[in-house]
Amino acid sequence: MKTTTDNSKSYNWGDGCKAWQFVNTPTLSVIRETMPPKSSESLHKHAKSQQFFFIVSGEAHFELDGETFRLEQNEGIHVKPNQVHRISNSGSDDLELLVISEPHSHADRIDI
Repeated sequence: MKTTTDNSKSYNWGDGCKAWQFVNTPTLSVIRETMPPKSSESLHKHAKSQQFFFIVSGEAHFELDGETFRLEQNEGIHVKPNQVHRISNSGSDDLELLVISEPHSHADRIDI
């Protein structure tokens, strides 16, 4: 079946952020997210899950183990298990991104 934001389960998180679950299995998660300007997630890590964040549009600032990276459209970053991280949208436009997790990361989140 073709997957779109129209036929995928969605949920809101943070301050005005939205997510669509494209793939949601115990071993793999693929989520599209929208973050409005000036939004951020909290600092956290995952004990088992690795993740890849890919910027579809907009500009992100990504904190990874105390180092900050600026990511733009068509750029991504790989987060290994136990790496402390967070993403924020410091731009003036919505940030659109894909978050790919292996295995699924929601039950594996440890807030810092």
